[in-house]
Order: sequence, then structure tokens, then C-alpha cells
Amino acid sequence: MVEALERLMSPSEVARIFGVTRAAVIKWIRTGKIRAIEVHGRWRIPYSEVERLLRGETLRPRRVAIYSRVSGSTQRDDLERQLQALKEWVGKTYGDVEVVEVTDIGSGVNTRRGGLWKLVEMARRRQIDVVIAAHKDRLTRFGFEYLEELFKAYGVKVIVAFQEEPRDYMQELVEDLVAIVTSFAARIYGRGSKKYKRVVKAVEEAIKDP
Repeated sequence: MVEALERLMSPSEVARIFGVTRAAVIKWIRTGKIRAIEVHGRWRIPYSEVERLLRGETLRPRRVAIYSRVSGSTQRDDLERQLQALKEWVGKTYGDVEVVEVTDIGSGVNTRRGGLWKLVEMARRRQIDVVIAAHKDRLTRFGFEYLEELFKAYGVKVIVAFQEEPRDYMQELVEDLVAIVTSFAARIYGRGSKKYKRVVKAVEEAIKDP
């Protein structure tokens, strides 16, 4: 919270202090290096942020979102394990910060997940500073880099907390494969056609083969 009497500086004023361009300061704001507020549609930077950078201190997030996802409703225990592991990680990494829990139950190739779009909306409204997921595929099976850039444009950093894949990783890959083939077959042949049914049946039979 910025104190009412704290001096607010324009990006150009901050740029002169650090000997950089105004565009560089705007980039600092968008990537989360420096905290700023909007005043009548213009960026203004609290002087305390300038002092912090001059002291060489990194920005500590005010509010982080931890995101966990599982493929099906039978995996709710794993959903809770993900959340618990992420909360412990945040505590060790950032200490006492505000944490928002966001979850989804659905395929990693499904772009219409409510939790995922909740994260995007919170980022757009500048309600969070960091998004933390256990693994890349928890956020999305494909296009992680695009999502990372989207969040960065809102000044939100995306962090992958753990590198080791979960135990049921291969099973989720199989389920996502079926979802992809089913989606494409429906577009090509139509969901009610005989060809669609043959393609789906062939994939289902193939994955049964150990």
C-alpha cells in the first residue's frame, strides 16, 4: 500500500535517475522489476521503489497465486498434495506473503479451464505478482512459452517450482493424446460419422496394448 504523502514519479523521471530510457523503465514495470500504480491512465512509481532499486534490493511479491491441476475428479487427493507442496515452497522462498489458491480439474490441452482464465484475469487486473505451478504441464500441455509471455506482459512472473514429473505423468499423456485425436477427428469427419467412430476406437484399442 502506497502512503498518501509518498512522492510518485513518472517513468521519465525514474529513467533519468538510472540513466536509462523511458522505454526501459516501462519494461521494468511490465516484467515486475519495479512496482508502479496507474494514475488517470499513466504509470506512476512510488519513490520508495526507486530507493529500493538504488539499494540493490529485489522486489518481494505482495501476492502470489499457486496453481494446481489434475485430469480427473478421482485425483482430488493429488490436487491437495500439489497445493500443500506449493504452499511449503512459497513459505521457504518468500516467507510470509499472501497466497491465492487456484485449481482446475481437466486436461492440460483444454484451453477453456476456469482456473487458468481466473489466473489471466487476476494478472490483467494487477491482483497478483507471481504465478507458481508445480510443473510446466500443470499450466498447459502445449504452448507454455506463450502463456509465460502473456503473464509477463501484465508484469506477472511464472515460476515452475519442481522439475521431477509426477508419478501419473504417463497416464495423463495418454489421456491427452486421446483428447487431441478425438478433437481433430471430430473436426475432420464430424462427431457422428462412421470414420470418426473408427478413428476413436482405433486409438482406444491402441492404448490398451501394453
